[in-house]
This record gives sequence, C-alpha cells and structure tokens, in this order.
Amino acid sequence: MSLSLIIKWGGQEYTITSLSEEDTVLDLKQSLKGLTGVLPERQKLLGLKMKGKPADDDVKLGALKLKPNTKIMMMGTREESLEDVLGPPPDNDDVINDFDIEEEVVEVENREENLLKISRRVKEYKVEILNPPREGKKLLVLDVDYTLFDHRSCAETGVELMRPYLHEFLTSAYEDYDIVIWSATNMKWIEAKMKELGVSTNANYKITFMLDSAAMITVHTPRRGLIDVKPLGVIWGKFSEYYSKKNTIMFDDIGRNFLMNPQNGLKIRPFMKAHLNRDKDKELLKLTQYLKEIAKLDDFLELNHKHWERYLSKKQGQ
Repeated sequence: MSLSLIIKWGGQEYTITSLSEEDTVLDLKQSLKGLTGVLPERQKLLGLKMKGKPADDDVKLGALKLKPNTKIMMMGTREESLEDVLGPPPDNDDVINDFDIEEEVVEVENREENLLKISRRVKEYKVEILNPPREGKKLLVLDVDYTLFDHRSCAETGVELMRPYLHEFLTSAYEDYDIVIWSATNMKWIEAKMKELGVSTNANYKITFMLDSAAMITVHTPRRGLIDVKPLGVIWGKFSEYYSKKNTIMFDDIGRNFLMNPQNGLKIRPFMKAHLNRDKDKELLKLTQYLKEIAKLDDFLELNHKHWERYLSKKQGQ
C-alpha cells in the first residue's frame, strides 16, 4: 500500500507519494535527500516514533501506522559551504508585511462580531491544562516562531535555533508568572518544538497550557482586510478567576496578533538567522529584567509596552 507523507523543512513542504508500507525509515530519508540535499545521517524526523522512541532506520513505515498526508518535521542541514548555511532565510511575509496596529484598534477591538467570535472560542475551544494556574501569579503569553525560535533557518537540532537565554528567561519569569505558549500553527508542531527546545521537560519552570491556531479568530480591518489575531479574551474568558487585562502580558514578533488587546502586547524583535545572531541577541535577557520590574505592579494597564526599554532604563537608573 502506497503512502502519502508531507515533510516540513526550511520553511517549505515536500510531498512524498513514492513509498509503500514495506519501505523503511531509511528509504524515507533517502527520498528526502533527493528532495532537500540533506544526507540521511544529518536528518532528524520529528514525530516518527516507535513505542514512544524515535524510529530506527530499519523500521518499516507500515509499522508506524501513519495516516494519509501525515506531516513530519525534519531538522538537518545540507553538506554545503558555511557561507550557504549562514545565508539569509527565505522572506517571511508575516514579519516583513506587519503593520502598526494603532490605527486599526478603534475599529476592531470592541466590534460586536469580534467579541462574539471570542465568546464562541471560550465555549468551544478545548484547553489541555498541563500545570494548574497558580493563585496570585500574573500571566505571560508567548509566541514561538521568531520569538523563542528561528523556525526558518536550517540546523541539525532545534537547540541550534533556540533564542539565546531562553531557559534562563523562562526560569525567572516562572517566579512571578504563569506561562502560556500560543503559536499560529497546529498543536502537533507546538508540542514537537517545545520538546525539541527542552521547554516542556525543563525542571526549573512549568508551562500552564498551550494554544494553537484554532484558538485564534479572524477579524476584518478597514485598511488590511481579513487577518488572524490572538485574542487574549479567550484566556480571560476561560480563566477569569486567575487572569485579566490587569495582569497579562503577551510577547509576539507580529504586532497584529494582539490587535484585539493592544495594551497587553509587547512586540518583540524577531530572532532570525540564528547562526549569525546567536552571540549578539540579548532580547530575552533584557526582557527578563522588564518582567521582573513590572511584576511589582498591581495593574499592567498603566504601562505602554511599546516603550518597555525606556521604562526599564528609568527603573534601573533610580
């Protein structure tokens, strides 16, 4: 029986239909070599598991019980020159075409149709609580791609693409904040990325829960048409006894994602070209200090996160 698989790598998707259930994981890797140029020994396929462990090369694909059009994420770099490896990633339209949200807010934030969409998400979206919310803690909501992780550059492991100081940042934040991950992808990829980065298994902090693209809503803006956003009202509606506008902050590299709750959003500088910028990026280190400073406040609504660096500099100078 033939298989149809979709492989995600380097920001692109590759469809493989030439393999059967009798072929092995190594056969799959050989096919991927032809498509991507990545040698089998340099490939790491996330999600291909046998009895809870990564499937060995000699395992037959039929034994993995793969569904039609199963999506598999591949990590790995080509055997090419260092200059090519360190080259710029493909353009990310989401980052490049982002826009200043201030002009759109009045038109969108309180529109009844958008509030009804949030109400539906509150009722229908299922949240899997990984660790219970903690009384008295504030809420930190984090994007993944380009916020915590350079998802377009190529590497053998996710750790190579992890934003510097990630674990130190999360360890410090966890002292004052419950941590929620919200990515505009599906839950399978979020879970795979968090595991690859060592976030979901770190003993120094815990993730309260994770949200995927299904928790987002589509809103209409007068100037930009339809866009998808991450409305924090979904979280506030489901966990009103713990979280509200007053104690929530969200980090995202795309400003329009917090169009429905602009006062709670902090637009982080995107982490791209990890191989070039790993030693220079200090964003999470500085934001660790900012979170620590504002954790002392009872109400975040008096803050303007657009000027977070100015606020931090002023506090540290006192």
